[in-house]
Amino acid sequence: MQVPAHVEYEKAVSVENALELLARYGPEARILAGGHSLIPMMKLRLAQPEVLVDINGLAGLGHITRSDGELRIGALTRHAELLASPLAGEHFAILHDAERVIADPVVRNWGTIGGSLCQADPSEDLSGTFAALKASMIIRGPDGTRTVPAREFHTGPYETVVAPGEMLTEISIVIRPGCGSAYEKVGRRVGDWPIGAAAAVVWLDGAGGERAGGGGERITEAGLGLTAVGARHFAAAEAEEFLRGAPATAETFAEAGRIAAEHCNPVSDQRGPADYKRHLASELTVRALRRACDRARAACRSR
Repeated sequence: MQVPAHVEYEKAVSVENALELLARYGPEARILAGGHSLIPMMKLRLAQPEVLVDINGLAGLGHITRSDGELRIGALTRHAELLASPLAGEHFAILHDAERVIADPVVRNWGTIGGSLCQADPSEDLSGTFAALKASMIIRGPDGTRTVPAREFHTGPYETVVAPGEMLTEISIVIRPGCGSAYEKVGRRVGDWPIGAAAAVVWLDGAGGERAGGGGERITEAGLGLTAVGARHFAAAEAEEFLRGAPATAETFAEAGRIAAEHCNPVSDQRGPADYKRHLASELTVRALRRACDRARAACRSR
């Protein structure tokens, strides 16, 4: 039977109180949100915090709102809440795509957005999603609040820029009209970590949108995220650069997929060989771009 080591427990009553507790107990304190990543690691003794600071009662961290032209997502928002949010789906369909394939309903009902991001698992679905969206992470600590781009948030496997005594409180995404986005994932079974996954966010110039099947438009801006295939910062920056100003055609998507695959660094493991994962990176990038552009065309027509 796997049992965690002895640990002390504190329940925070506010963000300020949570920060006070983290400061009091130092580096050996860990935040407890959903617990779906932390508790299993504690059972395996891969994580052995001395104190758990429970933040589940902090209602101010569980929100999905639009403010000052941004979608703002509280770190304590549950996966199921983000999946059910019409506001999130209206602006960024990719969030619903990703949440729909994360784990199972039990995990989605209690697991949190902030917890998933701070776990920093290389196969975590939302990391590539927020990298593609070029989101910003808002972190609070004893010295105040700081904002970190999503692509600078993870410093390595299971490591983030969140320092001892700090906590992730919110994720913000700039809302721009005419956006289309999509997330594509392949796993061994439903709810599993991905073998490979790709996230795409695009904006089109709108020209040619009335032609049969579209395709006359050009991509004015793009964001690409990759998960579980060893992409630096969960992003495909070289493929993004290729896409800017390129026509939204099948040929463009295929070349972007090739570039994305070329610059990732998958490893062979129990989920598949590296060559297969590299192939997935290319193919899933193409699929995500195709669906994101279809959605961007629909958004342009509805304006």
